[in-house]
Amino acid sequence: MSPPSLLSLMLIFSILCHIHSTLSTNHLIQQTCKNCSETDPNISYRFCITSFQSDSKTLYVQNLTELGLISIKLIRHNVSDTITYTKKLLNKKKLDPFIKECLDDCLHVYSDALTTLREAIRDYKGKRYDDSNVKLSSVIDTSTTCEDGFNQNNGVISPLTKRNKDNFQLSAIALSIINMLNVDKLKGVF
Repeated sequence: MSPPSLLSLMLIFSILCHIHSTLSTNHLIQQTCKNCSETDPNISYRFCITSFQSDSKTLYVQNLTELGLISIKLIRHNVSDTITYTKKLLNKKKLDPFIKECLDDCLHVYSDALTTLREAIRDYKGKRYDDSNVKLSSVIDTSTTCEDGFNQNNGVISPLTKRNKDNFQLSAIALSIINMLNVDKLKGVF
């Protein structure tokens, strides 16, 4: 076989391997999101798929454990981004005192959530899923606590509603994956 032919075969083989890997990853994400959305009414299948597709690392995911770690890191990204956005809002000169107070409260709970997420990731990597679950449950409360603050005054619209909803769903997805892993752990799949 001539060198160009060998090179062509290697290239084709490489492309086929990449396609197979991508299809397997897509199936894992689709199946995981299907399970998450069927077991938790707070999780949208489309949101779940879109969230995972937003992270290029999901192209290389081999299993549910790796996908779970990515889901927690997606929460961390959302929380960090929300903190930055909230700080920008707080820097505005003319800000209603009630909204400023609510934003300060949100900034505080989201900052705490960031610390909690670091611990949740450490627990998750150590396969201490129950501990990670507890920490992620407190992170999911961050979004409702923030949103509830704005709801105390009728007519006030939270500028963080979409971010709070996204944080809630991302956290619910991670919790759902941890529950799947805990079930697998009990079955001895690991």
